[in-house]
Amino acid sequence: MPSLNLRAPTLVLLTCLVLCTTAPHSSPAQTTPPASPAAPAADGGLNREQAGLLNREQAGQLLPATVFYHGQVAPIQARNSAGLRLPGGKLLLVALVDTSGYASSVQQTYQGYLLTEIPLRLGDQTLPAGAYGFGFLAGDQMAVLDLGGTELLRTATTRDAQLRRPTPLQMLTDPSAANRYRLYLGRSFVALEAAPRQDR
Repeated sequence: MPSLNLRAPTLVLLTCLVLCTTAPHSSPAQTTPPASPAAPAADGGLNREQAGLLNREQAGQLLPATVFYHGQVAPIQARNSAGLRLPGGKLLLVALVDTSGYASSVQQTYQGYLLTEIPLRLGDQTLPAGAYGFGFLAGDQMAVLDLGGTELLRTATTRDAQLRRPTPLQMLTDPSAANRYRLYLGRSFVALEAAPRQDR
C-alpha cells in the first residue's frame, strides 16, 4: 500500500512541527547571562562592619568634596585624608583642606577638617562628636576650632623622629596602647582614642 507509506512521513513531519511550536522554549533575549565578576564595592572593598583604620581612598569616598568653615567653602584634599571605623560602625574622618581662599591668620590654625561620630580623647582633652577645623601649631600644639573659627581646645603634639615615611597627613596605630591611634601631620602627631563613656 504505497499511498499509506507516503502519508506516514508527512504525518510525522506535521506532528514534529506542532510539538516544536507549542513546546515551551526560551529565546536568546530571555536567557539569563552568565554571572559576571562582582564590581568593586563603593566603599573601596571595605567591609562596613569591620573596625580599623581607613586608607585615603576609603576615607576620601566618605568625606564631602567641600566643607564649610568660617563663612567660606573649601575643597577637601582627598589624597591627604584618613579615618577610623570603630566597633559598631561609628566613624572618625580627617583630611587636609585647601585654605588658599582664607586669610593668612586663619590658615595658621585651620589646616584640616575633622568629623567624628563619637566623643574623642585628643591628647589630654575631650572633644564631643561633631565637625571641626584643626591645625598643628608652632610650639608643639594642636588647636581644634568650631565651624565659626572659635578655638575650643589645645593639646600638645609630639614629634616622631623615628617615623619612616612621613606624609602630609596620616593615621597610624599607637604602639604604646591598644585602641589608641596617632594622627600625624608630617612627623608631629597627637594621640587619639574614643573617650570613655560617662555614666549619668
